[in-house]
Amino acid sequence: MKKEELHYIHSFEEYLNDFLNMLISYSPKLISALIILVVGLYAIRFINRTAIKIMQKREMEVTLSEFLSNSLLWAMRLLLFITVISRLGIESSSFVAILGAAGLAVGLSLQGSLSNLAGGVLIILFKPFKVGDSIEAQNVIGTVIDIEIFSTKLLGANNQTIYIPNGILSNGTIINHSQQGFRRAEIVFSLSYETNIKTAKDLAMKTMQNNSKVMKTPEPVVVVKNLADTSILLALRPCASINDFADMTSEIMEESKEAFDKEGILFHPSTVKK
Repeated sequence: MKKEELHYIHSFEEYLNDFLNMLISYSPKLISALIILVVGLYAIRFINRTAIKIMQKREMEVTLSEFLSNSLLWAMRLLLFITVISRLGIESSSFVAILGAAGLAVGLSLQGSLSNLAGGVLIILFKPFKVGDSIEAQNVIGTVIDIEIFSTKLLGANNQTIYIPNGILSNGTIINHSQQGFRRAEIVFSLSYETNIKTAKDLAMKTMQNNSKVMKTPEPVVVVKNLADTSILLALRPCASINDFADMTSEIMEESKEAFDKEGILFHPSTVKK
């Protein structure tokens, strides 16, 4: 056998011996890191499931419970990862510094998303509205069909799906039409000054009392809203359930006009909803 081949064999044996020695000396750290990893994963799963059960028992909002459980899950996974690499002998301080710098850069680039995230948490915590409520915000009106972490989804009157970012939604004015369980309409008729006000009020009240969708309590109200330059503004204020509100408003306008026409009352109807 040539001298060069003997040299290569000898070098390979040295490398193999060094590798085996290093593996033997490093194996306790590797084994303990694997044990920590396996036990940690099972512990994370157990803690996360327990947290979810606790939130479900307290009837916490589904969106918030999912967000908190996911946040807890990733926080525990990150902690486990740092623990494992530290056990392997890798310096975690530099890794944490790099992670912090990366987190700062990501945070600066996602300021809008973080604002929406914070807004979503505030909406879920303080509950200015819930799924199924009819709300008015950011110059749009619709029924809430989903409250997500970053945005709220509404269904408009014409079946449009409307997405409002939670950041501006939580910082703006929100009108919740459903929170009281019913809505009061204001239907304004502009009547001629020749009209007998008592007769008109009696007709309007009778019309509202005969409509099955108008609630008995609170009672409907008829008032003279204003004496304008050329007309009397008569306001009808009936209440209805959330589901009946739109149909009730339309029916009262139609039935009131028919009643006024039969009595020969002249008016130019204009409707205001509040």
